Amino acid sequence: MRKLGTIDLEILHLAVKENGTFNETNLENSELKRLGVGKILDTLGSLKDRKFISLNSDGSFSITPVAKEILWGKDIPIWAKILRLLQIRSCSMEQIIDILRLPESEISEQVEKLRQNQFVLMSPQRQDEKIIKMYEILPEGIEEIDKTETEGFDKIKFGQVAQEVEILSIIDEVVKEIQDSSIEPDKKTNIVEKLSALKKKLDI
Repeated sequence: MRKLGTIDLEILHLAVKENGTFNETNLENSELKRLGVGKILDTLGSLKDRKFISLNSDGSFSITPVAKEILWGKDIPIWAKILRLLQIRSCSMEQIIDILRLPESEISEQVEKLRQNQFVLMSPQRQDEKIIKMYEILPEGIEEIDKTETEGFDKIKFGQVAQEVEILSIIDEVVKEIQDSSIEPDKKTNIVEKLSALKKKLDI
């Protein structure tokens, strides 16, 4: 993935919100105006040099397919988009949904999977008298998303191993409890055999 800075992200996000093309008026009406004209011009020049935006004849700018593919490509799995975004900056759930332009239900499901697999960390932060859940990428998440550069997305068995190991651990705990219980020996053996068969089906 080509690297983006936080201001790069803001400008490309503006382009996506404006259906791919933005102009001076859009910039002035956005939060980017806080940066000042000089910083905005420098960032626009950098994005243009890296082929992330193109200058149109009317002075407006358009996001290029290369840039759109980073976070908004149709062939990029949602979990990968989230990790790529969090490589650039930490975000609240609301910010992730707004930037990636995807349904909340889909984002929430994938964020929770990333958190369970210890690729993403959620930490509460106080903002404007409110407690906001902020998400940031962990080293394991960076390693996972970096793998996709060489292995692609299909070869990454995201979410499967951690979930199966968790299930396996629960089964082991249940087996131990049964063996230590006062259940009749025959019933105990029968239950343990069924749980052992279940473990084999997980193919761990």
